[in-house]
Amino acid sequence: MSIKRKKLILAVALIFAVNILIIALAQSADAALYKKGSSGATVTEIQTRLKSWGYYTGSIDGIYGSKTENAVKYFQRTNELAVDGQAGDKTLAAMGIYVKQSSSSSSGDVYLLARLISAEARGEPYIGQVAVGAVVMNRVRHSSFPNTLSGVVYQSGAFSCLDDGQFNQPITDSAYKAAKEALSGTDPTGGAIYYFNPATATSSWIWSRPVLLVIGNHRFCA
Repeated sequence: MSIKRKKLILAVALIFAVNILIIALAQSADAALYKKGSSGATVTEIQTRLKSWGYYTGSIDGIYGSKTENAVKYFQRTNELAVDGQAGDKTLAAMGIYVKQSSSSSSGDVYLLARLISAEARGEPYIGQVAVGAVVMNRVRHSSFPNTLSGVVYQSGAFSCLDDGQFNQPITDSAYKAAKEALSGTDPTGGAIYYFNPATATSSWIWSRPVLLVIGNHRFCA
């Protein structure tokens, strides 16, 4: 074999190897993977969900440590997933967390808000479902509440559906649509940060809030 031919074969092999490496890097960049040492909002979401389901007993600090890793393994065993303690795409999907880094309104946000809307406003008019989503978004922007969607949704005592089991019920199609609309900025309430159903409200304090409007069974308040 001539030297020229050898060089040609080597060049082709090198190009092939580089292409394979680029593809692998692109796939790894697109795939979500959280493991020991990771931190941030998605880790907080993982911890919050696992704690609400009884898998995790540590503090919700957004840091993926040994307790979080063990909780993920427990969740994986229970849900017949590969038990490696890492929250990859399949494990995240099983938790209902969908990470899309390039989107300002990720599918994970849509899912979480839709789940809350479905639990809190199932059976309400569509505009009332959007209004519930808008209240959540107004709280994210308000200084008196956590500044993240998951922080608002999982704030202790904020939404009764997290305690009575409604939060874990199937999500209605209209709730997904309402969540997307609320995330896009639609606010039928005019800035409400509270709402309640007068037929079921048990807190005397909520009755003191100024009512902005009524939609269906809910009163939306400032």
